[in-house]
Amino acid sequence: MSKVYFITGSSSGLGRALAEAVLSRGDKAVLAARRTEANADLAQQYPDTALAARLDVTSENDRQAALQAAIQRFGKIDVLVNNAGRGSLGAAEEFSSAQLREQMEINFIACAEMIRAVLPGMRARKSGHILNVSSIGGRVNVGGFALYGAAKFALEGYSEALHDELKPLGIRVSIIEPGAFRTEFAGQANVRPETDIPDYQPVIEPIRSYLDGVNGKQLGDPRKAAQVMIKVVESSEPPLRILLGADAYGLWEQKRAYMDEETAKWRKIGEDTACSDAAFTAIGG
Repeated sequence: MSKVYFITGSSSGLGRALAEAVLSRGDKAVLAARRTEANADLAQQYPDTALAARLDVTSENDRQAALQAAIQRFGKIDVLVNNAGRGSLGAAEEFSSAQLREQMEINFIACAEMIRAVLPGMRARKSGHILNVSSIGGRVNVGGFALYGAAKFALEGYSEALHDELKPLGIRVSIIEPGAFRTEFAGQANVRPETDIPDYQPVIEPIRSYLDGVNGKQLGDPRKAAQVMIKVVESSEPPLRILLGADAYGLWEQKRAYMDEETAKWRKIGEDTACSDAAFTAIGG
């Protein structure tokens, strides 16, 4: 049985690669993007199984219209892929309040709203799969990516709880955590801060130079990432999280080692905060 994928941000990068992959294997796909013309070729190549839909994920009207068009055309949504997003590069203090809210809106809140909109149908069928495209930045954050990482951390925390809530209902949740892939992330698509504070340049400038230098030369192949995402959807036991790329695994292993060391160092001090008459009870029972 073919599946119906609803893919946000499908005009480029991982979203485009996934759209091409699912359509080529006979699945159906709603190609949701702000620029529908970018998906016109796929819609023409697969007239019976592809639907190009305009979607600014931060717009409630766009979300409802795109989802309604998907249901009218295909009758259901089996797999929601929250892929649309935008990076940011700069020191946290340099960004305006509006830019902070914009990053949270596009990288987290819009994903949560898309999920809320598709869940009634998935619950009714007792089936479905939600793929939230995060980043290694959703596990490991560094200076320069405060806003982007904060939104991805929020998405991952939301996804963890969602996984527990939906698993008994037959609905799966998986978080995709790419490292550096050959997408537009390293280019000019990143939001730049409204102000420039020289004190932060020793931290920010090396990262900016790295991104400019690596653009188009990243380790990851979006087409291979797309095949992994399909394997996750087709798996009888899909992971809650999957890292993509040796660079992502390397960063996570470094952070995990640091966290283990720091936790062990401070554990006794932290545990000694208990009331003397209290009995230990694990959170959650």
